[in-house]
This record gives sequence, structure tokens and C-alpha cells, in this order.
Amino acid sequence: MSKLGNLGARLYRGEVGYDFVGKRMIWYGISILITITAIVGLSVRGLNMGIEFSGGAVFNTPKTAVSATQAQHVAEETSGHTAIVQKLGDSTLRIQVSELTTEQSRATQEALAKKLDVPLDKINTDIVGPSWGDQIANKAWTGLAIFMILVVIYLAIAFEWRMALAALVALIHDLTITVGIYALVGFEVTPGTVIGLLTILGYSLYDTVVVFDGLKEGAKDITKQTRWTYSEIANRSLNSTLVRSINTTVVALLPVAGLLFIGGGFLGAGMLNDISLALFVGLAAGAYSSIFIATPLVADLKERDPQMKALAKRVRAKRAAAAAKGESGTEQPQDAVDGLDAEGDDEDDAAAAGVVGPRRQSAGRGGRDGRGGRGRPSGKRR
Repeated sequence: MSKLGNLGARLYRGEVGYDFVGKRMIWYGISILITITAIVGLSVRGLNMGIEFSGGAVFNTPKTAVSATQAQHVAEETSGHTAIVQKLGDSTLRIQVSELTTEQSRATQEALAKKLDVPLDKINTDIVGPSWGDQIANKAWTGLAIFMILVVIYLAIAFEWRMALAALVALIHDLTITVGIYALVGFEVTPGTVIGLLTILGYSLYDTVVVFDGLKEGAKDITKQTRWTYSEIANRSLNSTLVRSINTTVVALLPVAGLLFIGGGFLGAGMLNDISLALFVGLAAGAYSSIFIATPLVADLKERDPQMKALAKRVRAKRAAAAAKGESGTEQPQDAVDGLDAEGDDEDDAAAAGVVGPRRQSAGRGGRDGRGGRGRPSGKRR
């Protein structure tokens, strides 16, 4: 078995772990800092809306020897607006200028035809009105609102309202970071961007639901034991799915990174940048939120429940009694020892819950009075 596979098996069995829930204030602070940065970038720079949302014109030229820089200079000088020019594989040009009126589009088309020395009708012009972009934006917001409502209802029914609330906070966290980075980078927002944003919600929710499902199973009849608190069980559930979440995220990020850095960066296929950036940032933010935000937030909300408070108090009292017994070094009657372990609890397991490192085997079972070594059954011999 590989080292990662072995680590995953040990995490799943609870032999090792990292205290994600116990250090939740650190993760909250990091998320708040990143979110504030994203909001500031969005407020200061704003989004670079494509012509589908702001209106404008797209000019497609025939095969030409004119460079993209020359065509961009002509389009910007004539229209007075920023132009985006792409040289396509067949030596044709695609020139995109936002916020153009019909008269400005006509003047730009004539200037380009003169520069390229081609007839006016050879310059294919597509004018896009801002109302079409408004319709796309409204439908996107409507779809997002319906999605959020359905997610909250489903999680509240399948799990509980605390998990539904935590998942909703994680989704808003992912969307805010993705949109903020879009503003900071300055990439153009197109319908592909909207598709990417809606797509990442499913990926983000997937990892979160996997952890929540394990937490739901682990927390069954939790109040009937005094071995772990709810936060510790949440941390164990998170650790048991940690490698799975990492593998899923890495496998999903690799092809998206290829589109973003190789396709959009080295090969110059700028049309891939809009959707690939949204997917790349959203997938990374979704993996982060499912591990560091959603589950710790559920534990925070759950620990406010009176039953969970009482459970935590019993667990602490149990561990304090076990620690006092160990420090005293005195022999207690067997009935007292059995009373402490009546719930099937193990002192070392309780102390090691949510802590990095292997768990020690308890010396209290199978080895009393120097008999019944490891692997040997206890009890009377026949």
C-alpha cells in the first residue's frame, strides 16, 4: 500500500488525526482575512464585464497580415473604448469592444476595413445589447437562489438545520472568494464565468455532504456514552474522509489547471480563461471550506445545545476521575474500575481524540496481573 493510502487507512480507523475542529478559530481568521480581501478587491476594482453584460460589438475579419496590436490600436482610437483582439488559428482576427453604440460600431467597422484594405462587408459585425446580458444575469441569480433554497431544505431534512446552515455559509464563502479573485485578476466576466460559478457549487457541496454523512453516523446515540464530545466525533469524521477529499480535489484541479495555465496562458486561448479561472478558484475554495469551515461550524453550533453541553461536562468529569486515579497510584477495587469502563470507554482513546499521533494500547485489558499478553484471550482456562 502507498504511503498516502496507508495514511488514509490510519485516518479512517482513527489511529492518527489532526485537530481541525480544535483549531477552528485559526481557520475562521484565515477565511475572514481572505473574504475581506476579496470584498475590497470587488469594491475597488469591480468586475470586468464582457459585452454579453455591458453591450458592445464583435468584429470578425477575414485572413489578414495585420497584427493584433495594430488592429487593437485602430479599434480603440476609433471607438474610444478598450478593445480585446485575438488572432485565430487561420490568421483571422476577432476584435471585441464593449459599450459601443450602433454609430460607433459602424465607424469602427469602417476603420478596420480601411486598415485591413478589405471591403466593408468582409468585416462581420455582431452587436450585442446590454439587455441580453441583463436577462442572463437575472436568470443566473434566479438559478442560484433556487439552488441555495433546495440545498438548505434537503440538508435540513437529511441531516439537521445546523448542517444546512453550515453548508450555506461555506457556499457563500466559496462564491465570495471566487468573485473577489476575478475582480483582482481582471479577467472578463462572460456567460462561461456564470456557468463555472454555478458548477463549483456542486463540487463544494459534495465534499461537505460526505463529511456530514460520516458525522451523522458517528454521532448516533452520542449522549449514551462518555468517551468523546461532539466536537471530537466531528473531528474524527473529518479526518476519516480527509484523504478522500484531497484526492478528489487534486484530480478535479489537474485538468482545470491545464485549461487555465497551459491553454489560456502558454497557448493564448484566452476564451478558456473565463470558465477555467472560476472552476480553479472555486474548487480550491470549496475543498478548503468543506474541511476548515463547514464541519467546525457545525461543531460550534452543536456544542451550544444543552444536551451536548451536559455530555461535554460528563466527558471532562470522566477524564478528570481517570487522571486522578492514575496520579494516585493506588489500587482501586475491580468494581470501581469496571464502573469507569461500563460504557466501553478507554482512557487513552479519550485523551487522544483529535490529537496528532498514534494511539496507545490500553494496559487495562488483556494484561492485568501480568497474564493475558497481547493477542491472548482473557478469562478462565479450560
